[in-house]
Amino acid sequence: MDIHALPSDVIAAFAPAKLNLYFEVLSRRPDGFHEIETLMTPVDFGDELRVRSRSSGAIRLECQWDRRVAREARYWKSPREQSSGPGPLPDSQHNLVYRALVALRATAGIELGADVELIKRIPLEAGLAGGSSDAAAALAAANVAWGLHWPVERLAEVAARVGSDTPFFLGAGRGRRRLAAICRGRGERIESICALPTQWTVIVKPAAGLATADVYRRCRPMADAQRSSERTERLARALCAGDRRASMRLVGNRLEEAAEQLSPWPGRLRGAFARGDCAPAQMSGSGTSYFGLARHRRHARRVARRLAAERLGAVFVART
Repeated sequence: MDIHALPSDVIAAFAPAKLNLYFEVLSRRPDGFHEIETLMTPVDFGDELRVRSRSSGAIRLECQWDRRVAREARYWKSPREQSSGPGPLPDSQHNLVYRALVALRATAGIELGADVELIKRIPLEAGLAGGSSDAAAALAAANVAWGLHWPVERLAEVAARVGSDTPFFLGAGRGRRRLAAICRGRGERIESICALPTQWTVIVKPAAGLATADVYRRCRPMADAQRSSERTERLARALCAGDRRASMRLVGNRLEEAAEQLSPWPGRLRGAFARGDCAPAQMSGSGTSYFGLARHRRHARRVARRLAAERLGAVFVART
């Protein structure tokens, strides 16, 4: 996680979005979660978070949309929805940032509070793990602001209680090297693989979102952990070697079929990316965001302009 100190004892952190290059659902667990195997990579597009310690014990969270995202919301909302902006943000009590700080404070046995400012760019209900990344950024920043200086492994124990994807992001930023990882279990068992060669991507988030629980309920698990593991390992080797041809054959998302039963957007976006000659393209996480891997920067920008002109949703260009 990338953090740095600002004047007035403020600790700033960047919370990157993630893309699932591979996502397999293996079975339903007794605890209600699903056993998954996924290969995720962070991208250089994300939220910004600032934390300042308070001696009083209050945790105050101010959360707002980035001006550019709010301004462009009119392009990806229906006319009836345009006045609401990109979507309502969870208040303090229901925001994962707040919950992460409460959990960290309780685990550390301290009574400090925090002033937190969160600037959102990652869309909600998108499969980009914005909430989980924000929570990881909050943990990393508060770890410094509160003078805990815990190692990543100890922070990850708190992160796993906050959200399945949250531990991944604690290791997602190391200077300019952002590590991709294979995540198993419910997402908390993490095997970092490499910093992927720079890959330009185009991401589209349509106006409609999907609830993760609804998508999982429709999903038919694969139940062949050995075959999934072999495919994941092959994909990891291909990606780390920059073998685009092999990577194209191995990417996939088990949840996409289930999402298509709930929303027309995955099918629409698949067609739009195919028309833009941007492949492979697939849904990220439980959707509804869709992304395509471009051949280079100019190709990514050309595809992004075409998709923006079709008014399919919020369009972002990012790098792994």
